Amino acid sequence: MPTQVLRVKDLMTPEPVTVTPLDSVETVLNRLEERHISGLPVVNDEGKLVGIISEADLLFKERPIRLPLYLLLLGGIIYLEPLDRFIQELKKSLGVLVQDVMTPNPFTITPDAPISQAADLMLEKRINRLPVVDEQGKLVGIITRDDLLRALQSELVES
Repeated sequence: MPTQVLRVKDLMTPEPVTVTPLDSVETVLNRLEERHISGLPVVNDEGKLVGIISEADLLFKERPIRLPLYLLLLGGIIYLEPLDRFIQELKKSLGVLVQDVMTPNPFTITPDAPISQAADLMLEKRINRLPVVDEQGKLVGIITRDDLLRALQSELVES
């Protein structure tokens, strides 16, 4: 008898706790603490996913700003690394709103994808959570490494 392939929709948390781009960082901290979670999807007014914010994003506020390496040559500055990365880090360090600190355009997955695809994506991209979106980009759930590990544990117990 063939084994049933588990899908993301079988393990995801539907209707996850979210924040909006205009929420404060303080709101994020409160929701993370209240729910004992480490990240939140960021949605716009239509419920479409626009970003994700995690504890790692919030730690930028506590990290010292590192100036990009540069050379002075003939009275001009030549940057040895991308200046836009420095600008993004500066925004995160100074940010007080979610939109300043969040990671935009996060990796996502669909509800019908097999959980093996979710696991591969999390491992390959070194992320802990995947927002689950429908065809229109609307957030319908979230799946985390913990969800995958619980499924694996229950599968091992059953066998």
